[in-house]
Amino acid sequence: MTKASRLKAEQQFAASQKRDPQAMDEKEQVRQERAAQVARLRALRLGTADPADRPAKPTRSPLTDATQFPQARRG
Repeated sequence: MTKASRLKAEQQFAASQKRDPQAMDEKEQVRQERAAQVARLRALRLGTADPADRPAKPTRSPLTDATQFPQARRG
């Protein structure tokens, strides 16, 4: 690598290191939140999550089914 290209690369690297640390922290926080969400969904899919984390399954009673779907009377 020639001196000129190495100097240019070092300057670009230094400039990238000086970028706003807050923006870098925000990106890292978003990445961690997304990773946590993916891990939660993976645990739910594989069935290794705590029962409290699982969404509640709707329950159906026979009485509700009968009143919601009355059968036609034959006469």
